[in-house]
Amino acid sequence: MDPVVVLALVAAIVVVFLVASSVRIVPQARRYNVERFGRYRRTLQPGLNLVVPVADRINTKLDVREQVYSSDPRPVITEDNLVVNIDTVLYYQITDPRAAAYEVADYLHAIDQLTVTTLRNVIGSMDLEETLTSREEINSRLRAVLDDATGKWGIRVNRVEIKAIDPPHTIKEAMEKQMRAERDKRAAILHAEGERQAKILTAEGTKQKDILEAQGTQQAMILRADGEAKAVELVFQAVHRNNADPKILAYKYLETLPHLASSDNNTFWVIPGELTEAVRTVTRAFGDQPTAGQHTTAQPDEAAATGTEDLSDDGRTPELGAGWTASLGAAAAADEAGKQAAAAVSDAKAEAEAAKSPQTPRRGQTPDG
Repeated sequence: MDPVVVLALVAAIVVVFLVASSVRIVPQARRYNVERFGRYRRTLQPGLNLVVPVADRINTKLDVREQVYSSDPRPVITEDNLVVNIDTVLYYQITDPRAAAYEVADYLHAIDQLTVTTLRNVIGSMDLEETLTSREEINSRLRAVLDDATGKWGIRVNRVEIKAIDPPHTIKEAMEKQMRAERDKRAAILHAEGERQAKILTAEGTKQKDILEAQGTQQAMILRADGEAKAVELVFQAVHRNNADPKILAYKYLETLPHLASSDNNTFWVIPGELTEAVRTVTRAFGDQPTAGQHTTAQPDEAAATGTEDLSDDGRTPELGAGWTASLGAAAAADEAGKQAAAAVSDAKAEAEAAKSPQTPRRGQTPDG
């Protein structure tokens, strides 16, 4: 082969190699640190970049996107001497590729160790209860310390989160018992409150029911009284409008007497003093005006009907005789008085018929007169 051709091919290959080695394409969100003869030269940005072949080389390739780093559980002692295992999650981002590559040898290991030491300092000043309820405070204190320490490394810590806090097994059992007791306590309180409210509502309902029943009874009594008043008023007007005769009123009075003792609660019954006058009026109603002798004859019958003596002038009501009180009860006395009143009316009718027929002898007289 011709030496010229060989040299041309070698020269072409060298040119292609130099061109290929001088061109660097950097992806988006990546940063490449370039060293020239072992010294940092520059950081390549995303896109097409040219470097000096042989003299320049890529030392580190870094991802500038926000990244997540989860550490393993680490034992931490609280203020009350309890050992708890805590897992942390770290969100960080590289802001200076040169510092991240040349200021710290392994920034992930450095961040992990700094997180553990800071976490032990923070948790060591808290007891278990405060540790379990103060996650936001722990996160903010961790972030402040890490952000200040990693700033010179070209790394910004955006967020630190505590993923889990695992106390010892015995502490978990004690916490579960305490939680169960608290829940039982709240349940008992809620149950008692429910019963209290139910009793209050029941009492209010009973109160409203009694009030409504009392108001209904009151209205019924008022309406009944109004009805009775109107009935009495109508009867009174009818009596006065028709100019009722006193004899009719006396007869109705005698009809009402047996009802005075109809109630079961009556234990003592007194015959009114007007009974004698009523009997006299009824007697006069069934015949002509009796003579003095006839009137004298009728009085013994009336006295026998009432079972008492005549009324005195002072209007006092005569009481039943001793024989009546001893032998008859209240109801029996009322029935007996009704029977005697009826007998008095029958005698009055017989005397009236005897007065109309002179030839017929009167009751209690002989035919000879």
